[in-house]
Amino acid sequence: MHKGELAKSDNRTDILLKAESALFIKEYEKNYCAGESKPQNIGMPFFLYSPESDTGVLLIHGLMAAPEEVREWGEFLHAKGLTVYAPRLSGHGTSSQDLSVRNYQDWLDSVNRGHAVLQTCCKKILIAGFSTGAGLALQSVILRPHDFEAVIAVSAPLKFKKFSSRFAETLNAFNRYCNYWGMGNLAKEFMKNDADNPHINYLLCPVSAFVQVKKLMKKVRKSLSDIDIPALVIQAKNDPKVAPQSGPAIFKLLGTDKKHFAWIDYNMHGIIRGKIASDIFKEVESFLTSCSLINSPQ
Repeated sequence: MHKGELAKSDNRTDILLKAESALFIKEYEKNYCAGESKPQNIGMPFFLYSPESDTGVLLIHGLMAAPEEVREWGEFLHAKGLTVYAPRLSGHGTSSQDLSVRNYQDWLDSVNRGHAVLQTCCKKILIAGFSTGAGLALQSVILRPHDFEAVIAVSAPLKFKKFSSRFAETLNAFNRYCNYWGMGNLAKEFMKNDADNPHINYLLCPVSAFVQVKKLMKKVRKSLSDIDIPALVIQAKNDPKVAPQSGPAIFKLLGTDKKHFAWIDYNMHGIIRGKIASDIFKEVESFLTSCSLINSPQ
């Protein structure tokens, strides 16, 4: 049990948390790859309980990452008096091969199960995510508009910076053709990932997973105008992976008039860990205070 978890065990919450942990362990053991798979604690979902609050945060990590990626963010939110649950997205925390056979609906299912966990102990739930996790947060609100009080999207990948990203679908189709006709040796199913957090992230990115992110964000773009709950959008000015114009584009398309945008002056994609994360957390705190989801700082 993590510090801050349920002091008095709630049976339903415990059942769901144990089921998620058991699922991860099962998939970790099945897909373990020596030299690639990270220690089990990196991929384990985490839950931080605040008995004094009726508000929970569903906190979603990014592509090729794991719950550990959002731990600093989760601990910050928990210190502000909120209950936090960080689910593990399907295909993550195990191996890149495991991720290669998953799709964005599998990831949304993981998010939905996370929401079910928080429903057992929280009356109000807000959703927040980083990178692909931000895209999933936005799509979750689009699909379930009455389930969330607010949404926070950090570095959502509406557009990608690298020119090669434009050819992901073509390469994926070629790979499938090669595999279908028994020419798997010609396929290039994985690309090198320049990871900001190599102790957390996969070092190989399945082309198929990248295609799934693009499919997800295409759906998100079409329905951003449907979002009418308070929203915070954050984007790094010099993000080398997600095109910086993604943030302003998302902000402009959001249907809500209760929205705030913030630039972060940084030249890396990973902005929710380390020293730069304090800038993110300040924006998050200000937003949540304005939404009356946390108390004003003393």
